[in-house]
Amino acid sequence: MLELWNQVPPVLQTVVYILVIIVPLLVGMAMLTYFERKVMASMQLRQGPALVGPFGLLQPFADGIKLLGKETVIPAGANRVVFVAAPMLTFFLALVAWAVIPFGEGMVLADINVGILYLFAISSLGVYGIIMAGWASNSKYAFLGGLRSAAQMVSYEVSIGLVIITVLLCVGSLNLSDVVEAQRTVWFCIPLFPMFIVFFISALAETNRAPFDLPEGESELVGGYNVEYSSMTFALFFLGEYINMILMSGMTTVLFLGGWLPPVDVAPLNWIPGPIWFVLKIIFCLFVFVWVRATLPRYRYDQLMRLGWKVFLPFSLIWVVLTAGVLVAFDWLPK
Repeated sequence: MLELWNQVPPVLQTVVYILVIIVPLLVGMAMLTYFERKVMASMQLRQGPALVGPFGLLQPFADGIKLLGKETVIPAGANRVVFVAAPMLTFFLALVAWAVIPFGEGMVLADINVGILYLFAISSLGVYGIIMAGWASNSKYAFLGGLRSAAQMVSYEVSIGLVIITVLLCVGSLNLSDVVEAQRTVWFCIPLFPMFIVFFISALAETNRAPFDLPEGESELVGGYNVEYSSMTFALFFLGEYINMILMSGMTTVLFLGGWLPPVDVAPLNWIPGPIWFVLKIIFCLFVFVWVRATLPRYRYDQLMRLGWKVFLPFSLIWVVLTAGVLVAFDWLPK
């Protein structure tokens, strides 16, 4: 089999690798909507999806088929090209970020030396899809929702950047596989616990999730930047949001939870394959995403901005300086 695979042209091999990543990701995204409904239903003493398929497992696919069958409505005054391009850009950026995420030892599509910079760049570009959607809709509600979402994402990217710098100081490499390998002794969520919390809360804000789901505002903005979207254009925004949730959970796993490494390198824990550990940690992070949504009330917008600029930014700066000082003082800088 290996000899046959080596005879396949490199371009086709790359396409197969991409499909191996994207297809499970899309299925996982569909099941994440089911997982979210079920977890929230349990927390609120409800049943959740139960009618479509056994235990309601086919409900996500029924929702997808429903959206496929709807008519795509484009407002008369909208910029048609930008209006349609915005959800496609959001969805595309959510997928291409997975090119550098390592699922196991040597299991990564592009093992580049600047993987963290690539991830940070792709996540920063995501704001353009939202701005385009808000502007192209030719609606004041969508435009205000786009501005709110853009300001929110830019604000918390600053904190995420400083958290990543703290991790890089401890690793000495921009390669994500090296970041995971550096956690063989201890996961970074222990020595860098405050940064772990800042990163996860910033991830909630970056993905516009509760309690920071400010782009949506039933009383003033209805659906926010995507209020004019329907059918598959809306579905692409929906897909992008949930894939970004999985991406942020994957980044949390790689940066702070040891990636594919087991909690303790002893039998029988080290018998479990690395990708299984990676997926289990992502599921745990997603559970916390849903847990937070079911538990906490929504922030006011001024509270959101104050937390980002007046709390997280100075705290992250202080922690970067503190981390660098400790590493230099004890000669712990990575060689």
